[in-house]
Amino acid sequence: MLRKLLIVAAALACAAQAPKPRAFSVGDPASHIALLATLDAKAEVASQEADGVLLRVTSPAGGFTVQFAGCNATGKACKALQFDAAGTTAPTLAQINGFNQSSLTCRIVQDRAGKPHVLYSALLLPTDTRDAALNHVAAWRGCLGDFGAFLSDPPGYLAAAP
Repeated sequence: MLRKLLIVAAALACAAQAPKPRAFSVGDPASHIALLATLDAKAEVASQEADGVLLRVTSPAGGFTVQFAGCNATGKACKALQFDAAGTTAPTLAQINGFNQSSLTCRIVQDRAGKPHVLYSALLLPTDTRDAALNHVAAWRGCLGDFGAFLSDPPGYLAAAP
């Protein structure tokens, strides 16, 4: 009996010394890296500037970036984020405008080389939870799906758009 109690005490001591899961902070890019990892996406810091952090993400659905803005000097307490993925085909500006008029949360822009990018942006509030961040990821996944459908057939997509 004493041996069992010692084993239980040792197990409890080990559990107490194990690293505690880090609290989720919506304005901390590291929290988003951990969150994306639970969704089979690998994210890493690609760059950090005075008030922003850029993550490069690879996932089964493809690669994209997440830009954090309005961050403090340590790259935390960020106030906004923007997901961005580039496409390979080049729809016309009129078609891009049609997509933007039909989407509530997603926007397509062209970069200087004429390549289309789909964007999803959100303000981050200190009261936001992990579930709020998951909602942003879900909205982003919706943007990616719509972007893919649009790029594969812009006229067909726009004909069916509300």
